[in-house]
Amino acid sequence: MSKSLSTTRTLVEGALMIALSTVLSLIQIPLMPHGGSITLLSMLPIILMSFRHGTRWGLLTAFANSIIQFVQGIGNLAYCQTLTAQIGCVLLDYLLAFTLLGLAAALAKPAANKTVGAGLGTAGVCLLRFVCSFLSGYIVWKDYDYAFEWLNNFRWGAWFTTNLGENALCWFYSLAYNATYMLPETVLTVVGVVVLYKTAPRLFSKQ
Repeated sequence: MSKSLSTTRTLVEGALMIALSTVLSLIQIPLMPHGGSITLLSMLPIILMSFRHGTRWGLLTAFANSIIQFVQGIGNLAYCQTLTAQIGCVLLDYLLAFTLLGLAAALAKPAANKTVGAGLGTAGVCLLRFVCSFLSGYIVWKDYDYAFEWLNNFRWGAWFTTNLGENALCWFYSLAYNATYMLPETVLTVVGVVVLYKTAPRLFSKQ
C-alpha cells in the first residue's frame, strides 16, 4: 500500500473514531448538576486509535475530537467571568483533557503483558483527563459558597466544611466533584478496553 493511500485510510479511520466517540458521548447518565456524566465508553474509540496507529496519530485524532467536544460545550464559556477563566476552560476542560487521551499507546509501552498494558494505558490517560478537570475545578470554577453548600449536603462533607480553610475546601470540592463521575467513567472504560482486547486483539494491532 502506498504511503498516500495509507495516510488517507488512517485519516478516514480517525474520522470514524471521532464520529463514534461523539455519538457515544451523547448516551450518558448525568450525575453532577454543572457538568459531569458517565458516558457509554465515549473515550474508547479515541484510545483505540492510539493503540492502532501510535501516539502521533492518537494525539492528532484526540485533538480533533477535543475541538468537537469544545464546540458542543461552548455555551459553558458564558459562565466564565473573566478572559483568563475562559482560556482555562477551553484548555483544561476541552483541548488538553481530551487530547491527552491520544497518549494511551505511549503509557502502555512499559508493561510486559499487552493486556495489562492496554488497561494501564487507558487508566493513565483517564487519570490525565481527571487531573485537567481537577485543576479546572479550582482555577476556573472556584466558588467557595457553592462548594460549602455542596459538601454540606453529605454527612462526611460537614467535617471538611468545618475544618478546612477556603482554598483547601475548594480544592477538595474539585477533587470530590470530578471523582464522582470520572472514577466510574474510568473503571467502565478500562474494563471495556480490556474486554475488547481479550475478545478482539487484532483491533489493537499496529496498522
